[in-house]
Amino acid sequence: MRRQFLHLMTDNNNPIIDPPIDPMEAAFEQARKAKARGEVPIGAVLVDTNTGKILAAHGNRIEELYDPTAHAEMLAIREATLKRQSPRLINCDLYVTLEPCAMCAQAISFARVRRLYFAAYDPKGGGDDHGPRIYTHSTCHHTPEVIGGLREQEAARMLQIFFRNKR
Repeated sequence: MRRQFLHLMTDNNNPIIDPPIDPMEAAFEQARKAKARGEVPIGAVLVDTNTGKILAAHGNRIEELYDPTAHAEMLAIREATLKRQSPRLINCDLYVTLEPCAMCAQAISFARVRRLYFAAYDPKGGGDDHGPRIYTHSTCHHTPEVIGGLREQEAARMLQIFFRNKR
């Protein structure tokens, strides 16, 4: 994936190169924002792999919008498809802090997302490695490449603390 760097100048005219934006870190930032709103801390970021630019970044908004489908992944897919004026997100990668549920996994397939990266596995509600395993069905229209377990412990801890504080 190509990444963009911001070039800045110091006082003595020497360039400084800022580190590239890490999409998974951006997803974690969205999860933290969701938590601050009282939502389950899950974040998602969609990246255009041709440019390395973030097309959409969202955290859960289920409670705020009174919408059971307002998962971070769904919101990111909706925004990115609107920006692209296409229902297909060819050459896009999705970064999520939790394994997508069955609804989100199916939407990822329908949108033709190239690659799915996720942090924590979800044994109870996951739709990829757990539960219905959407991408293994012969009726699945598109199977993205899936890479799970990135920063898994960090994501799992964030969710554990959130739910512990809710009780």
